[in-house]
Amino acid sequence: MLKAADAEIDSMFGRRTLEGRSAIITGSTSGIGLGIAQAMARAGAAVMLNGFGDPAEIEGQRAAMAEENDVDVAFDSADMSSPEAIRMMVARAVARFGQIDIVVNNAGIQHVAPIGEFPAARWDAIMAVNLSAAFHLVQATYGQMQARGYGRIINVASAHGLVASPFKSAYVAAKHGLVGLTKVVALEGAEFGITANAICPGYVWTPLVEQQIDDQAKSHGIARDAVIRDVFLKNQPTKRFATVEEMGALSVFLCTSAAASITGAAIPVDGGWTAH
Repeated sequence: MLKAADAEIDSMFGRRTLEGRSAIITGSTSGIGLGIAQAMARAGAAVMLNGFGDPAEIEGQRAAMAEENDVDVAFDSADMSSPEAIRMMVARAVARFGQIDIVVNNAGIQHVAPIGEFPAARWDAIMAVNLSAAFHLVQATYGQMQARGYGRIINVASAHGLVASPFKSAYVAAKHGLVGLTKVVALEGAEFGITANAICPGYVWTPLVEQQIDDQAKSHGIARDAVIRDVFLKNQPTKRFATVEEMGALSVFLCTSAAASITGAAIPVDGGWTAH
């Protein structure tokens, strides 16, 4: 049975809005990336999943997504910190799908520490995965998009691409950089049918966030509801988590002709966080 959000998406955009398109979505074996991949597949796009996790679980996700939506779904385990691995993933995707129409740069890692204690190796790793990987993937797919006169590039940034929080120097710097990269790609692609936009989520309900809530409640000896209210949703005026379905719906919309004039935007999906 379709989730209510999925049924609403179908009624808004049509069941096969992205029929004939193909997408690479990084960091798509769980969380936001998986939600975007599922939405793209439901809209009829062929999808290249990417990420890490239990191989059997990933294969189950891949097979189910392909069968349920009657689309080609592949998986590539390319390491997003390796430019060569990214280029090889693109080559394999092109060999399988024939072309790449949509790129979603979602892969990301995080580390929290005061700047004076922030490990240099952690800084380098976050920059490599959260920012440089997006550049390398865009660079590897941009030429074919330009030649065909169509491309959709979606960079999953963060509310932290628009505002800062303490102890997240590398993450905030990388996400601000990703918003800047988005604007440059939008300007360069504007005459060639290529759009580039950044989605800037606040806190999104994912299994990882749920685990973090439980961990913080246990370690600080406070109620789970208090962690949600006073820590995670403190800055989100709606006092609710965004959902992966919302991220997927927005991503599908940005790939349609209805969004052809939306480019270079950093779109907050943060319950009003950055409206402060």
